[in-house]
Amino acid sequence: MLWRVAILFASLALLPSAALAGTQNTFEGRLTLTKERSSTFTVVTDPNNLANAFGGAPKHLPPFDFTFVQSGSTLIPTLRGAVPSSHPLWEFVLEPGTVTDQPGTGMSQASLPFTLEEKNENCTHNGVLSFAFRNDGTISDVSYKIAAETCTYFQFDTSGSFAARYKPGKVAKAKQIIKAYKHEASTLLPTKTFADLKTLHPEIDVTQFGSPFEVNPADMTFYGLVLDGVNYLGGCNTRAAVYPFCGSMIAPSYSVAKSVFASTMAMRLSKLYPKVMGQKIAGFVPECVASGNWNDVTFANALDMATGNYNSSLTEADEFSADMSQFFLPLTHADKIAFACNHFPRKSPPGTLWVYHTPDTYNLATAMRAFYATKVGADHEFYSDLLIDPIWQPLNLHPALNVTRRTYDDVAEPFAGYGLTLLPDDIAKLAIFLNNNHGAIGGTQMLDSAMLDAAMQRNPGDPGLRAGSDDLRYNNGYWAFNAQATLGCAAPTWIPFMSGYGGITVALLPNGMTYYYVSDGNSYAWSRAVIEANKFRPFCNH
Repeated sequence: MLWRVAILFASLALLPSAALAGTQNTFEGRLTLTKERSSTFTVVTDPNNLANAFGGAPKHLPPFDFTFVQSGSTLIPTLRGAVPSSHPLWEFVLEPGTVTDQPGTGMSQASLPFTLEEKNENCTHNGVLSFAFRNDGTISDVSYKIAAETCTYFQFDTSGSFAARYKPGKVAKAKQIIKAYKHEASTLLPTKTFADLKTLHPEIDVTQFGSPFEVNPADMTFYGLVLDGVNYLGGCNTRAAVYPFCGSMIAPSYSVAKSVFASTMAMRLSKLYPKVMGQKIAGFVPECVASGNWNDVTFANALDMATGNYNSSLTEADEFSADMSQFFLPLTHADKIAFACNHFPRKSPPGTLWVYHTPDTYNLATAMRAFYATKVGADHEFYSDLLIDPIWQPLNLHPALNVTRRTYDDVAEPFAGYGLTLLPDDIAKLAIFLNNNHGAIGGTQMLDSAMLDAAMQRNPGDPGLRAGSDDLRYNNGYWAFNAQATLGCAAPTWIPFMSGYGGITVALLPNGMTYYYVSDGNSYAWSRAVIEANKFRPFCNH
């Protein structure tokens, strides 16, 4: 019943609230889940037995105590992005939902998309909450269901219900929250289906995008094609039904953050302070001094994954080694930076060999934050100053992107190499910003053009380093794939792309189109989409 109720309202979920009729009851106040009434939990994939960790706590929701406001038929959470929790594994991410009346009952029905995000990590599990309420505080039990995720190593179906308490009351800054949501909803890119694309361009075989021959549909979260300012969106399937709030389906960034966060941050800093990429990591990260391995490693070297510090030069051997748990599992900056600075020995000169290391990105972000503090003072937050305020907000990216995974201590060091949450609209807008507008907003260049051109393979003199094969490069936080053989081009044809753990790709095609998909079956195949996009707008000679 829960999915059926939600599906009825899915088409309304991301419309401007001003365009929706009101309901007989208006939710404003605090919703608390109290006693768990029922719960079912079915493991789909769990090689590490996480379901039984912490005494079985992962089988249950974290504490839920949040405030909401309603505008028209839209229910708006006042907190967006991952909310720190006392639960050992889960944190909530809440997105706006819908409210409709229940005829003959005097009550209104709320349906809310929510996500469980793994604490200190980036796995996401998408579900729906549903409940009925009245203005006087009467509320039904709250039902929930999860049957979808982007998580390679922990997949499950769970559902249940809670007794709940609704405390109506005025919410602080309610008018501002509603105004911000209306703006958010009104600035969404036009979103259409691939059936719409087929109607507009019958010469295109739309089945080649999100192809089941490349990504198993059971592993696909969503996929899309950005074309002429329109976001064509597909997927959003779950093991129960099509997800009722497709546009609100939260996806993890994983290492896409190395492009979106670390690289964009570096390019923004370089635009403001042109010599910053030549600075040395050890000059701004005291923990990196003692080993002596970071005194000659520049910010640019770290962004290129070419620090010269590694155990094995085999492709991603270090990244997937058991040792890396000493970096990923700790919650504090002291533990993470100690590993990142000291674990890997010097093996080659910086800038000469690509070896993929997430800790290198962590060191870079730590150094960039310290560098920025020398310019503006330690009381400034560099994620806000350099990304949220000048770029995310003008691009009208969704509020959950204002939150990034950080260490769980007073330092609150951003991970930078993973830990963002993205909606399909965010991916499409970022693609247009980078691939079509070349890092400009409203005609103003926001990023270092030379760095961005190099990352986008627009500068033959700065192609980046070989990254595991002759047809792969890595430059300034971006991968690039040589599609010459795939397309039958006469010359090398490089496609820059972002890549994330488990099977996430954002391919910034040279013809101004962007193809993306979010999946968790470890499939990194997208040649069929490239071939079809090339038929539409050939880019062999770009």
